[in-house]
Amino acid sequence: MNVVDLVIVQPLSLSLYNNSPPIAPHRPFQFSHASSVALTSPLFSLPKHHKKLSISIMTACVDTSQLSQDPNGPPNGEHSYKYVNNFRPNFRDRVSSTPFNKNQVNSVHTQTNFEVDEERVHEEDRDDDIWIELQDEARSDIEQEPILSSYYFGSVLSHKSLESALASHLSMKLSSLSLQSGTLFDIFMGVMVENQDIIEAVKADLRAVKERDPACTGYLQCFLNFKGFLACQAQRIAHKLWSQGREAMALVIQNRASEVFAVDIHPGAIIGNGIMLDHATGVVIGETAVIGDNVSILHQVTLGGTGKLTGDRHPKIGNGVLIGAGTCILGNIKIGDGAKIGACSVVLKEVPPRTTAVGNPAKLIGGKENPIKLDKIPSFTMDHTSHIHEWSDYVI
Repeated sequence: MNVVDLVIVQPLSLSLYNNSPPIAPHRPFQFSHASSVALTSPLFSLPKHHKKLSISIMTACVDTSQLSQDPNGPPNGEHSYKYVNNFRPNFRDRVSSTPFNKNQVNSVHTQTNFEVDEERVHEEDRDDDIWIELQDEARSDIEQEPILSSYYFGSVLSHKSLESALASHLSMKLSSLSLQSGTLFDIFMGVMVENQDIIEAVKADLRAVKERDPACTGYLQCFLNFKGFLACQAQRIAHKLWSQGREAMALVIQNRASEVFAVDIHPGAIIGNGIMLDHATGVVIGETAVIGDNVSILHQVTLGGTGKLTGDRHPKIGNGVLIGAGTCILGNIKIGDGAKIGACSVVLKEVPPRTTAVGNPAKLIGGKENPIKLDKIPSFTMDHTSHIHEWSDYVI
């Protein structure tokens, strides 16, 4: 009997597709990892009469228990752990690649201290809500603008996680003829999977922009369209590469972000969470600059050096600082927590916490000996003008 006649084709379990997103019109299929391996294997270069035999050999090597398993469910035993661990570097299937722990156990109820950190739990819930809300906003926009369905599907709805969507969106934005988007996607996804603190910072930045910018209508518009947000995330990835000694790649990302977003942030700079770069055009941040948490920076701001000095030569910005448009802060000086810098100021000396500095050269409101103290965090209030009344008799 001919071996080919013994081939039995069994349909794949439909549970594989229970949670799959709908296929967008006019968009080619994006095959999973297993499919892409098959398409590139020698099988498809064989003569036609050998293909069925090869398929029967291949199906004998596949663990069919994995085919019927819910892909969104937890890993099943040692085989699942090894499978994910071995194939995780290939991110083209755009499936969430959160590392699994083969020895993981449910430890929620095994704490010796019965005091639950409610704030941490609430923060985790908010983080989960951001990705869900972002997808809901995309669906809502599609109802109003059906012409955007393909764009929103490719940018958001076809992805399983926020990191996958961000890696894809940034790779498309920063790619060029000689720097392919697929290559950038693999690099970006790899960095974010191995450094989950980046995703926490991304979510904090999304919240910051939505809460502080009255022009922000939702997470989706910030995620897709606000170049200050995108430039900041590109720098976070570049900074991780820079810290790992991959300076050439980090500088390439900096260069592309500068060309595309008109924002030039050195990959060596350290940036905290909850950052808003409002408008962001012309922002320049030097190599040894440090920016704390919950800082708001407007366009045309420079955090630079004073000349040709080497070493630690750039400003250190504290938490909750507001820096107005067109400001230059030069040299290795500290801007204290909760300080406010008025627009177009030139700051050359340290600014104490919770004070306001304005002018060229910048001076403290209330004087150096007894500066007026702010009672609110300026980066949250985004109040740029209240200091004018205490500083000047300016009238029109």
